[in-house]
Amino acid sequence: MRLLVGTGFKMNLTSSEARRYFDAFVPLVASLTACDLFVLPPFTSIWVARERLSGSNVAWGAQDVHPEDGGAHTGDISAAMLSDLGCTYVEVGHSERRRDHGETDASVAAKVAQILRHQMTPIVCVGEPSRGLVAALDFVLSQVRTVCELVRGPERGRVIFAYEPVWAIGIGAMPADPSHVGAMHSGIHELLLSKAGGGHDSRVIYGGSVDVSSARPLLDEHGVDGLFVGRAALDPHQLAAIAAVADRVAASSPG
Repeated sequence: MRLLVGTGFKMNLTSSEARRYFDAFVPLVASLTACDLFVLPPFTSIWVARERLSGSNVAWGAQDVHPEDGGAHTGDISAAMLSDLGCTYVEVGHSERRRDHGETDASVAAKVAQILRHQMTPIVCVGEPSRGLVAALDFVLSQVRTVCELVRGPERGRVIFAYEPVWAIGIGAMPADPSHVGAMHSGIHELLLSKAGGGHDSRVIYGGSVDVSSARPLLDEHGVDGLFVGRAALDPHQLAAIAAVADRVAASSPG
C-alpha cells in the first residue's frame, strides 16, 4: 500500500488564505511520486481546492458529511455535493466532532457507507481518550469493528482508518511514542484481516502532533501507512517537508 500523507485544516483558512496556501504548497511537492497526498479544507474552500489542485499530485476532500442523501438538514453537506466538487477523501469521526456534536460509532459508520456509495474514500478517525488507558487497543478496536460490521466485502478495503489518540491532539500535546503507535496499528490491521473485520486490509495512518522530526520514526513502524498531520500542516512548507520524508521512506521500501 502506498503511503498516504495529508491534513485537515479544521476551522482555519478563509478561501483567500486557502488559495495562497495551495499556490505555495503545490510546487513544493510536485516532484514527489512515491506517496499519495491530500488536503481537507473547510467546506467553504473546497471549490478553491478544486480550482488550484486540479491536475496536481494533491487530492482534496472534506472534513465531514451528512449520513443521508439530502433533505431538511439545515447547514449540513451531502456526499453528492462533495462528489460533485471532485472530492476524493472525506474525514469522519474526528474526536472533536464526537465531543462537540455527540457523534457515535454508529453515526460515523453510517457516514462511511454514504461516502463509499458516492465513490469517495472515507478516512475514519479512531483513538482512545486518555494516555495510559489499559484497554486502549480494545477501545480503538470497538470503534473500528462498528464500521466493519456495516461495510462488508471488498468495499471495506477502501476505508482508511486514522489512529489519533485524543491525548496526542491539540496545542501542547506530544505525539504518541512510535512503539505504541506501531502496536496499535498492528492490532487494527489484525482485526481488519480477520473474519470479524471482513478479511480485507486497508491503510491505517497516524495523526496526533506529527511534525518533521517525528515523521520518520513513526513511518518506520510496521503497519503505519501514512500520516494525518495537524497544526504543523497549517504551514505549507512544514507539510511539504513531512511529505518529502514519507516520499523518501516509500521510495526506499522494497516492493
